[in-house]
Amino acid sequence: MDVVDKQKRSEMMSGIKGKDTRGELAIRKGLHKLGFRYQLHRKDLPGKPDLVFPKYHAAIFVNGCFWHAHGCHLFKWPSTRIEFWAEKIGSNKIRDERNTQAYISMGWKVLTIWECALKGKTRRNLNEVIHTTANWLLYDSQNAEIEGRNN
Repeated sequence: MDVVDKQKRSEMMSGIKGKDTRGELAIRKGLHKLGFRYQLHRKDLPGKPDLVFPKYHAAIFVNGCFWHAHGCHLFKWPSTRIEFWAEKIGSNKIRDERNTQAYISMGWKVLTIWECALKGKTRRNLNEVIHTTANWLLYDSQNAEIEGRNN
């Protein structure tokens, strides 16, 4: 691979946001409107959750389906650099599991909102996702996921 290809790839990857994504902002805005207050990306918690609700001992991750190998239509294994991507995405999944176990041991609950719930052909109504999240915060004591329809 020549220098130009590496530079193009670097520029493409730098445009991928790890936080403050469109989906994350929509969830934040909707929950705030319902009166929920939260902290963002706390570095002292495993995985720096997108939203932290200390009052409820809850952390929310808004995960990209590609980066976390979600089994939906938005995830497809790349056809190039197969070993690199298998290692990268595999380590993300292992880290997710390790972080969830850390929250369990701390007495916290974790909600994962998958990208496919917010965009694509299986997306859910945004108000449905926000109200499901609010109900989970208030009433549920278990870890949970919100996926796109038919996942």
